[in-house]
Amino acid sequence: MAGSEETARTVAPADGADSPGAGTDAGGTVARGPLHGLRILALEQYGAGPFGTSQLVDLGADVIKVEDPSSGGDVGRSVPPFRSEDSSLFFETFNRGKRSILLDVENPSGRAVFDRLVEKSDAVFANVRGDVPEKLKIRYSDLRHLNERIVCCFLTSYGMTGSAQAEPGYDYIMQGRAGWMSLTGGPDEPPAKAGLSVVDFSTGLAAAMALLAGVVAARQTGIGTDCDVALFDVAVSMLSYVATWHLSGGYQPRRMPMSAHPSMVPFQNFPTADGWIVVACPKEKFWSRLVEELGKPEWKTDPEYASFEARRRNADRVVPELCELFSKRSTEEWLAALSSKGIPCGPVNDVRRALADPLVAERGMIVETEHPSLGRVRQVAGATRMGGAGPVCERGPLLGEHTREVLEEVLGLRDDEIESLGTAGGFGERSGRVQAGDARDGD
Repeated sequence: MAGSEETARTVAPADGADSPGAGTDAGGTVARGPLHGLRILALEQYGAGPFGTSQLVDLGADVIKVEDPSSGGDVGRSVPPFRSEDSSLFFETFNRGKRSILLDVENPSGRAVFDRLVEKSDAVFANVRGDVPEKLKIRYSDLRHLNERIVCCFLTSYGMTGSAQAEPGYDYIMQGRAGWMSLTGGPDEPPAKAGLSVVDFSTGLAAAMALLAGVVAARQTGIGTDCDVALFDVAVSMLSYVATWHLSGGYQPRRMPMSAHPSMVPFQNFPTADGWIVVACPKEKFWSRLVEELGKPEWKTDPEYASFEARRRNADRVVPELCELFSKRSTEEWLAALSSKGIPCGPVNDVRRALADPLVAERGMIVETEHPSLGRVRQVAGATRMGGAGPVCERGPLLGEHTREVLEEVLGLRDDEIESLGTAGGFGERSGRVQAGDARDGD
């Protein structure tokens, strides 16, 4: 991979604060993720793209954010409510451990630097509108003369082909257009989006996977490629079995009470004496155990309760009876009783309670960094663990913080060469051209 001479990024040990110092293994040596040496130039912004590349950073990749000086860099730096100078807690969430350079890729001097970085990199990643890669000339066909192995991964709204190629789009819009809102919420409630940006995050993961697949292929063949990953495509693909049922069997999805599964009973929220609990019986063995705990062993053989199909058909009778039984004990009592019998269940927490769950600490899912203007930043870690090494534990970059470092380290430029590039506008002060913040609008 390109850049194998680069020093390892600091990572935190998977077992948390009780492990040897951050960035070391049990023997005290610097921990290197499996993607150490992978260099990615990221023209990214907001959430979907940065979330995807953050997964690669946690695995050891060197992600260099190429930020547009005319727009103040990644727009995520300006997202309220927690902002300070050129950063925000939103930005920190998605950019931990990355490097930032200011570069005007539409200025001849800036473009010359970008092209030289392409020669030294494994991949170019961008989350932009589908028509922008061609305008910025960052597709594989535009860059292969610089680096035959370069992988160009584009996360767009509606893809790089088709009638909606040039349309901007965001998670919220995709949840509506792809039918998700018709499935979310109660039967008598207005259409609702998921509580988090699930389309953004899923598309980021899909893009990261596509990029890695492209790099593996390039290492095998010596030939790079374009990767075309769209928010819309991911949202539609995640309709999954519901789409299969509709397309193949004419199934008409509907919103279910208490977030119930559309076909399995019970597999939903239930009110308890003091809150809510989720109970799931996706296998008949769980149903058998549940009815014993509920004091209803006869339901094992009752033809209206004994099978998946019977319970689905009689859900209007089964669910109210279950609700009545679950309402008789507290959530904690039910969790203890059901868990002891291996019945899948869990509490319905708010965010505060979720982050206070002891398992969060056990799994090392909180990391902490110090930021020069935001102070102490505590956030959730990435979810991937490999070889005992935990996620990267470095703060997000200040705007353009690593410009000189990257130009010296990767390209070997001298001070006078860097100053000359700045004088020529390579790092900003453009005029008379389309602003990249406009051209790149939309995840």
